Amino acid sequence: MAKTDRPPGTGVMAALEGAVLIVWHFIATPFIGRSRLRWGTIGSESTDSLPGDDLVPSPKWTYTLGMGIDAPPERVWPWVAQIGQRRGGFYTYQMLENMVGCKITNTADILPEHQNPSPGEEVYLHPTAPAMRIEVVEPPNAFVLFGAPADVGSEESWGMSTWQFIVRPGPGGTSRLITRGRSDYSPGWKSRLAFGRFPIEVITFVMSRKMMLGIKQLAERS
Repeated sequence: MAKTDRPPGTGVMAALEGAVLIVWHFIATPFIGRSRLRWGTIGSESTDSLPGDDLVPSPKWTYTLGMGIDAPPERVWPWVAQIGQRRGGFYTYQMLENMVGCKITNTADILPEHQNPSPGEEVYLHPTAPAMRIEVVEPPNAFVLFGAPADVGSEESWGMSTWQFIVRPGPGGTSRLITRGRSDYSPGWKSRLAFGRFPIEVITFVMSRKMMLGIKQLAERS
């Protein structure tokens, strides 16, 4: 079991940081435009075809975020493999997540019981929300979640999304961590609120950026 000092995103100061960033990004959205949808990517990363793209073939909006990590994919993968509520957490702003009832506990440990995810398993983001289903597992390079309420029998078919984690090898034993989301939805307000770009994109960006920084911290210290 690999250990670090403290789980990422825990504590009051982290929560204040997250809240400030969310407010700032809401205000700055008209000036930032679409550049936030490809934050941190280099070269063709934002447009490359990635595992899981076919699950939402015609998304109404999508984002791709990138980050370099000074560790090989084999050291990044364990932190990706255990992502989820009731699992390793999301390495992001734990207190903010729990204020909306997520019941998340971020970990700074590699959890052996969650190191062998399989297609078809469920990963929860919130204890009362429909789970996302693991669709692609290609250690140490690809982990893809797919969510559609109709898919788990909870709603009529009114939206779907993917959450894709790609770990690419880089030069000198480094990695590139890429996360992508693809969302489609129907015209109704309920579908737009749950799967549309606003307000979800702002919150997703702030939380995803922190998550990637958390994975980077854990992989580089492990």
